[in-house]
Amino acid sequence: MLRKIVAALILAPLAVIIVAFAVANRQIVTVSLDPFSGAEPAASVTLPLFALILFLLIIGVVIGGVAAWLRQGKWREAARRLERDLRDLRQKLEAHGAAGDGAAVPQHGAPRPRLRLRPPAR
Repeated sequence: MLRKIVAALILAPLAVIIVAFAVANRQIVTVSLDPFSGAEPAASVTLPLFALILFLLIIGVVIGGVAAWLRQGKWREAARRLERDLRDLRQKLEAHGAAGDGAAVPQHGAPRPRLRLRPPAR
């Protein structure tokens, strides 16, 4: 519940700022993708300034997210390897327990067996 309130307190002013930015920057701009012809570019886009800025902001966030995801690849691989090792060790431990006294190994997340204590000696 607190998370929703904090999100609303952040998103509502942010939405107002974005709308005010869009209203204040309605001028039409032409973005030329042709470096050789400035007067009549072969590839150009005409759009409002706020749309251009928001588009570039979104592209920047996507590029940053992809870069962060790629940099964290080694950590994801390490986590997968450790999960594999843990699964293998649990299987070996269960096989060892089945061959020995027959005590079962508790599964991950399963409740632990209760301890049985003897009453104190008098």
